[in-house]
Amino acid sequence: MSVRVRLAPSPTGNLHIGTARTALFNWLFASANKGKFLIRIEDTDKERSKLEYTENILEGLSWLGITWDESPIIQSEYISEHKNAIKKLLDLGLAYRCYATETELELMREEQKNNGLAPKYDNRHRNLSPELENEFKSSGRESVIRFRIEDDSIISWDDLIRGSMYWKGSDLGGDMVIARRAPSDEIGDPLYNLVVVLDDNLMRITHVIRGEDHIANTAKQILLYKALKLTIPTFAHTPLILNSEGRKLSKRDGVTSIIDFKEKGYTSEAMANYMTLLGWSVPEGMTEIFNIKNISQYFRLERVNKSGAKFDWDKLNWINSQVIHNLSNDELLQEITPLWNKNNWKAFNKEWALDLIGLIKPSMTLLVDGVDQSRPFFEKPLLNQDGLNQLNQEGAKAVLKVLLTNLEQTQWDGVDINIAKQLLKVSAESASVKKGLLMKTLRVALLGQLNGPDLLTSWGLLARAKQDKERIKTCL
Repeated sequence: MSVRVRLAPSPTGNLHIGTARTALFNWLFASANKGKFLIRIEDTDKERSKLEYTENILEGLSWLGITWDESPIIQSEYISEHKNAIKKLLDLGLAYRCYATETELELMREEQKNNGLAPKYDNRHRNLSPELENEFKSSGRESVIRFRIEDDSIISWDDLIRGSMYWKGSDLGGDMVIARRAPSDEIGDPLYNLVVVLDDNLMRITHVIRGEDHIANTAKQILLYKALKLTIPTFAHTPLILNSEGRKLSKRDGVTSIIDFKEKGYTSEAMANYMTLLGWSVPEGMTEIFNIKNISQYFRLERVNKSGAKFDWDKLNWINSQVIHNLSNDELLQEITPLWNKNNWKAFNKEWALDLIGLIKPSMTLLVDGVDQSRPFFEKPLLNQDGLNQLNQEGAKAVLKVLLTNLEQTQWDGVDINIAKQLLKVSAESASVKKGLLMKTLRVALLGQLNGPDLLTSWGLLARAKQDKERIKTCL
């Protein structure tokens, strides 16, 4: 049997980290088993589904390095098949029309709550007499369509992550709505638990890998598979992604959509790497820094944890920094150049740009750090208070004047660092100041602050771009 798995996102929002992690696990499982990874866009929520969200989902998956093997299925294109299946269930007596109004159902739930009972549909319209059903129709009542769930039914399956799973029909909330409310002779819009069964069967899905919040849905769907005499796939339920307090990760915990992480400066490699670790343990002896294309051969669902995976910003940042540091200067330049372009910054030449990348790379955690740390090399820096204080130190401006005179006489082009060292030594001696005072003052003149990357390399870059003398002059 050839493995076929799928991601079935709803295009009602941008690609969420939980959905992306589900996509990764499916893709890795398919790759490990030489199977196929498919996509189905579940767009039956007409009011909230938008094309821009579909585009965002597909773009986000591509950015993470996740590819799919067949053209995405659009769920709404198969609504006629969904309604035919509902009609079949009605004809078989496995589904029925329920005319209970929202007001009646709310009163039912309130009474159950007052009696200390869990809210569930009480199957009140399961066996309506023809007379009462005609009365409801004549009064203009609309109906939902419900699938019969017997309280004494037993649902079980062997979950590839959680082992043997066991549910009672009485725990599923009563007969399940499979079509929205509609005029009594019509079939309303089919609902999730029915259409997902039909669509997975249509796509010949062999394994359904999704979050643990779908476990109750799986029990209901197995009943539908059996009622429709369809092949039941193998199920695996992944742990939820939790915040630091152990609750399901939400927007209140910071960014949750993949596009947000991208805009904050995380690399696609680091995101894919880290999300794979959210619930999956690498085999013994393997590093936690990897490329998902290389790790797929080792991916096994047996190594996915049952308990929730806590999202750790520090670990994500560390992985991102490792990915950045392991990039070649040329690769990192390709990532940083679009960010420079947004600021209308143009490198002196490519060799200069690569040297600048080499200077700032060791201190980068996020790609956007490449903007902040390279800014002094493209724009005249604003002096902070520490910098102003340094310029006001006794002898600071005097030694800068001496350095500038020596620099103009030497005509240093920024290439030979030994010349820069000699200029500093001679200038400090001529001004009768300590070399440390000159170096701190020069850093302020060139970069606007006392802290920053290696001074001689920074000076060389600015000298090659013919910016160093002008910056020194403005501080005198």
